[in-house]
Amino acid sequence: MSVLPVKMVVFDSKVVDSLFTYSRMAYPREGILIMRGKSKKGVVEVTSVVIPPGADHGPAFSAFSWWMLPIDFSYVGVAHSHPSGNHHPSHEDLLHATGKVMVIMGWPYATTAANLGVYDHNGNSIPFEVKSGLAKDPPDYGL
Repeated sequence: MSVLPVKMVVFDSKVVDSLFTYSRMAYPREGILIMRGKSKKGVVEVTSVVIPPGADHGPAFSAFSWWMLPIDFSYVGVAHSHPSGNHHPSHEDLLHATGKVMVIMGWPYATTAANLGVYDHNGNSIPFEVKSGLAKDPPDYGL
């Protein structure tokens, strides 16, 4: 079975807002999130994020254990922040890349494409776009 390379990543606008908000909250340490969505014909749609339980955050690293997570086939990759402002993957990032895509948010975490990098597991840049309405809001049970 061959795996199609990722040609494009499409983010729900709420996801991008969540990525930058979480990065600002974690600053001056790195923050880390798991992205959920789906992949079809080389296009990855990111529709939500998960905060990994028990994650470690430091000034130049962030990590978590996959063993702490339930099995979920909708995980498409990991997003983390770089407080240095550089949104390009480091050697360590490439050694620990997991999933179809790796997203790096660079300080000052302004919600713009200039502060966001999207890469494959080899560190190659992947084009991306942001759309509204990809994610379905959870049902309102009136609680």
